[in-house]
Amino acid sequence: MNQHQAFFTRIGLDPETKIEYTVDLLGRIQTACVLSIAYENLDILAGKPILLTPEALFDKIITCGRGGYCFELNGLLTHMLRDMGFSVSERFARFLRGEREIPMRRHRVTVVSLPDGDYLLDIGVGQIAPRLPLKITEGVIQEQNGESYRFRRDSVHGWVLEDLHHGEWRDYIGFSDDLAFDVDFLQPSFFCEAHPDSVFNKAPMIAIKTPAGRCTIDGRTYKEFIGEDLVHMEENVTDQRFDELLTTIFKLKG
Repeated sequence: MNQHQAFFTRIGLDPETKIEYTVDLLGRIQTACVLSIAYENLDILAGKPILLTPEALFDKIITCGRGGYCFELNGLLTHMLRDMGFSVSERFARFLRGEREIPMRRHRVTVVSLPDGDYLLDIGVGQIAPRLPLKITEGVIQEQNGESYRFRRDSVHGWVLEDLHHGEWRDYIGFSDDLAFDVDFLQPSFFCEAHPDSVFNKAPMIAIKTPAGRCTIDGRTYKEFIGEDLVHMEENVTDQRFDELLTTIFKLKG
């Protein structure tokens, strides 16, 4: 079994899936990823260094059945799509949702070039986020999973992806057309691991999408959502329940 076949097996696709350079296959891959691979920061909390080489990402997420955060998840996605023969590049993005000032660039996203244009893929967000590729084109409303997205050009950020929230458009992420490379993500990933201002080294942040919504752990609070609606919550989760959730809901091994 080659690497992309092992990747397909990990995300619940047939390992013999035919590689076709279409947005349909990209969408199947992206959706399968967010339903199968958890967003999580457990290695950061354990003080285990985050390694971003293709080999380390494959070993952690595919071989060992773990998850990760954007630098790991979108890094793996990029390497797997490139292994399949897709034309792939990466961008260094700012996560703008909920921010009042311009935040540092600490988000990694994947861009795939197809004959009809470039598409953004992102499997590295624990919040509500696209599950299908979005064509990078200005002003076109793209609907998926009951959510609406559009891109606009911006004098500061280059491209800004917006999502429709309670009837109003809000900024989601921003990125320029400048290419980013593996080495560019080492420094911001280390900031997220070690800096006292980082939100990633304080408490568990775990999430996985479900067909109807998502499940999350923030600290010791477990939540289940359908769309944006909170339908279940458990506070002060015990160690035993926490470990149970990791394996049953978030599909994490070891």
